Amino acid sequence: MAHRPTRREMLATTGLTGMAALTGLASSAGAQTTPRRPRIACLVSYWGATRSHADWIVTKLIDGYWWQGAHTPSRVDVAAVYMHQRQTSTLGEKVCKAKGIPVFDTVAGAVTLGGTALAVDGVVIVGEHGEYPINLKGQWLLPRWWIYQQVVTVFEQSQRSVPVFNDKHLSYNWDEAKWMFDKSRALKFPLTGGSSIPIYFRTPEIELAVETPIRASVVVGGASDEGALFHCVDVLQAFVERRAGGETGVKAVQWIRGPETWAWTERNPWAGRLLESVRTRLDLAPGHFQDNKAPNVCIVEYRDGTTAAIYSGRGAGWTYAGDIAGQTDPTIISMLGWPGPFDQYHASNAQPHWITETMVTGKEPFEAERLLLSTGIVTNTLDSNWENGRYSPVGRRVETPFLDMTYRSTRGAQFSTGARPPHVPYLRGFDS
Repeated sequence: MAHRPTRREMLATTGLTGMAALTGLASSAGAQTTPRRPRIACLVSYWGATRSHADWIVTKLIDGYWWQGAHTPSRVDVAAVYMHQRQTSTLGEKVCKAKGIPVFDTVAGAVTLGGTALAVDGVVIVGEHGEYPINLKGQWLLPRWWIYQQVVTVFEQSQRSVPVFNDKHLSYNWDEAKWMFDKSRALKFPLTGGSSIPIYFRTPEIELAVETPIRASVVVGGASDEGALFHCVDVLQAFVERRAGGETGVKAVQWIRGPETWAWTERNPWAGRLLESVRTRLDLAPGHFQDNKAPNVCIVEYRDGTTAAIYSGRGAGWTYAGDIAGQTDPTIISMLGWPGPFDQYHASNAQPHWITETMVTGKEPFEAERLLLSTGIVTNTLDSNWENGRYSPVGRRVETPFLDMTYRSTRGAQFSTGARPPHVPYLRGFDS
């Protein structure tokens, strides 16, 4: 059985404030002088295991999270929860009961707090995990759009809207994703979401400057399926959107699986050089990435001529390598050292911080066009291997004139820095 830290051990690790937040015993002293905390409705697909995204995210919005080397108490109140697969979301039921959070049977009920009009200050959608079908293209048919469109209906009926966070990509369907983005602009509400990886701890702890003259990029990470590919794409976009001239959109995508991965790499030596630079920097054996039973590469062509490739590779965490004009060697930045899902401080900590910032300030932490563009790259990449109902491991090149998002990154560094969190079991204020 894993060692359960004593109160004295936890106080030594997190300090009194952090311990109080973790156990739900934080003092309410001074509440009369502090501004009212935003009330958040959390709408999830499934919350039945500690490995589910709902548990990683919502518990931190309730109890606080690890940010910049210290435990940070929550600055929002989770006022309502909706669980689409409620019968199997036993952990979510237990957490909500222990914390006194009402669980509603409908999306509308949660965002109106059982009333007739919008009654919360923010909405968090975590449509990840649960028993949902996967189609032939490998897309997990999660109900993100289904939940989102019901929220939008309440916004429209109430003639008022609030910030919305949507975990990972907007939808497996491009038309749905575009509709979701367009609604955020039409109703003028902040929209954010995406992967937690771009804001995870980095080695080295650097951010590319805006207007960096990037010529080509490679990302290495787990990219074997839709969800894993999205993490890699969002990492790629977090870097390349800072290139000279800003984001110009994507011209075409392609997905190649199997041995042809290396034939394509030989024909495109820029990609091979960047991949080799990652291997060397991480001190991996020669041929490490080629020793892969299921190699694949996702190719992204940008409208301004910039190119990128995403390789599925083990032992690299998520690593970005950029060929930058004027530099002899590539710039390499890795996101490594991922703690497991049964850790109190699972890697999803910076994400709850930026969710909270969005809800408190009413501002998007990064341009939502990136979320739409990352979604579009993934949905069209999955189309690459299919044509007229037939599958080919060497995907066709898919032209994407509709991925014409143009914007300039305005954000500063957003990734976690400082001491990494301690590895401790989940502490919820009740027995497991």
